[in-house]
Amino acid sequence: MFDLYLPIHPTAFARGIPPHFPLGDTDPDHPFALTLSRRAPADLMSGRAAPLVLARFASLAEAMQGAIDHAEGIDPGAAPQLLAILDRDARLVLAGAASDYAVAWCHPVTSAAEARGVVTEASQLRAQAGRAATWGEPDLAQRLRHRADLLDARLVDPLWRGFAARALQVAA
Repeated sequence: MFDLYLPIHPTAFARGIPPHFPLGDTDPDHPFALTLSRRAPADLMSGRAAPLVLARFASLAEAMQGAIDHAEGIDPGAAPQLLAILDRDARLVLAGAASDYAVAWCHPVTSAAEARGVVTEASQLRAQAGRAATWGEPDLAQRLRHRADLLDARLVDPLWRGFAARALQVAA
């Protein structure tokens, strides 16, 4: 989901997502983009499923802090939002679920073998979600898709895996 190679350009804020960043944070020269996944059916069907750029940052630490600042503006009862930090080449650097004034970062996979296992498990969860939707269980289907998305969030680009893992250790 986050590893699609699509050009990432600043866009208008989605309905219901308050802008928490100063306007200067959209500088295209900054290498890290904090993005929000768009999974609404209308966005998927219209081809606008590319992530929504919330802000751009000069460093990974600033982008991580920007994600936390964004999480502080989310309503406490709202569903978790999947945030991702992408580099200027749209490679996944780090991702996590934002809710309840915090971000639960997903630890990146450590090897290609682990990445294959994660892809397999996420595919199985999506298949189960499809069956649950067919059986008239939309809540279960949504939970299964969210779990699959969280697994996909671990698929950090190989270039960034070690760096992202170290950044999470330092942040902890």
